[in-house]
Amino acid sequence: MTENTLIHTLESIVGDAHVLTHDTPATDLSAWEHDWRKRLQGVALAVVRPGNTAEVAAVVKACAAAGAAIVPQGGNTGLVVGGVPDTTGTEVVLSLQRMNAIRSIDTANLTLVAEAGCVLQAVQEAAEREGLLFPLSLAAEGSCTIGGNLATNAGGTQVVRYGNARDLCLGLEVVTAQGEVWHGLTGLRKDNTGYDLRHLFVGSEGTLGIITAASLKLCPTPKANLTAWAAVPTLEAAVALLGLAHQHLGAGLTGFEMMGQFALSLVDKHYPQQRVPLWRDTPYCVLLENSDHENESHARSQFEHLLEAAMDHGCVTDAVVAESLAQASQLWHIRESIPLAQAQEGLNIKHDVAVTASQIPAFVAQATQVLEAALPGIRLVNFGHLGDGNLHFNVQAPEGQDAATFLRDHETQVNALVYDTVAQFGGSISAEHGIGGLKADTLHHYKSAVALDLMARIKNALDPLNTLNPGRVVTREALKG
Repeated sequence: MTENTLIHTLESIVGDAHVLTHDTPATDLSAWEHDWRKRLQGVALAVVRPGNTAEVAAVVKACAAAGAAIVPQGGNTGLVVGGVPDTTGTEVVLSLQRMNAIRSIDTANLTLVAEAGCVLQAVQEAAEREGLLFPLSLAAEGSCTIGGNLATNAGGTQVVRYGNARDLCLGLEVVTAQGEVWHGLTGLRKDNTGYDLRHLFVGSEGTLGIITAASLKLCPTPKANLTAWAAVPTLEAAVALLGLAHQHLGAGLTGFEMMGQFALSLVDKHYPQQRVPLWRDTPYCVLLENSDHENESHARSQFEHLLEAAMDHGCVTDAVVAESLAQASQLWHIRESIPLAQAQEGLNIKHDVAVTASQIPAFVAQATQVLEAALPGIRLVNFGHLGDGNLHFNVQAPEGQDAATFLRDHETQVNALVYDTVAQFGGSISAEHGIGGLKADTLHHYKSAVALDLMARIKNALDPLNTLNPGRVVTREALKG
């Protein structure tokens, strides 16, 4: 089948208006071809926008028959070049954004069924209208989609209580590489009838199947949410504060974010209107959230007892508790502005790593030492989800150096130094962003041969023609054995 024949076949499936090519008049495909971080500008053979699962299945069958690779794409907010086409001009981008319906909500069972193209914020709002909570929360929640969240097993700011996207998913509807549909949209919390296929597809980044809908867990909405911002003298103190927070707040601890002084200084520099509290006189600040199912008075009492204990133990030197939802939102906005502020400062080398929370102080000390020895003057933008052991340990060029040149000349070296240190601590080189195409060639250095072999076997079994997101997660070389 020629490329033109494939295009015509795709148009017959989804309609002419929903197959976009570079020859389509007045059409710019850059929104689908650029990754979020502008690391890659790919070239798509076509962008196809199916409107339902049957159309997705038919598109996959047509591409398989033509030997054309498919790149599934949701909101295109991924950070590891896993959802955009390569530069060959031969890959079909399958955009799921038209499939954005909330199919059903079962308030008694605390479940919601959403199509893959549903924006995360829309799912949150649908749950909220029923007096319920969908707790997955990300900075990109106004743009990212449920299909992408599940395909990458997204994390976010409330993992410490509710878990990653995987933990919030009960069932899936998936189109296989052969164009078959697995109807696995169950609302069951207990189902031990063989292999749990759902867990194969969650986190597989579109390389094993295309998620078209999901059955999601909902939670009762807490009666009170309180937020505190605390100055801590060391990372060891931050970890000790985390332990005290678990003791005093129990399951009420829904967020525990750590922010280094330099990271906060960038927010202060580039967004001075935000008025970052306490950062000038302390090396680290912590943002805590306490959700309570009794009342605000109980939550505030818990917080007060926690902060008193923390100050008695020397874990906290100063703290503020938000007096309103608006103040709490402002504090969270500061935390979420760190990635934007570091982008304003210039290109940087990003890391999304995980070690156990107890090892974070030692990891940061060792990684800082090896980086500063190799590249004097570098600036570390250190922040992240300390509550679940996930750090965004990013490296900014020395003051006065051209950021793009530093990235070009030192990214490989910096990554190796950071990832080698992560490996020494038994950690992961990707905590919540995934592998995509950016880290696929690096993964074999840090994943065991047995694990890589099993991953390649699964990929070969489910997608023997390697048409689903080829070159992402599992490299073509790995599939050849």
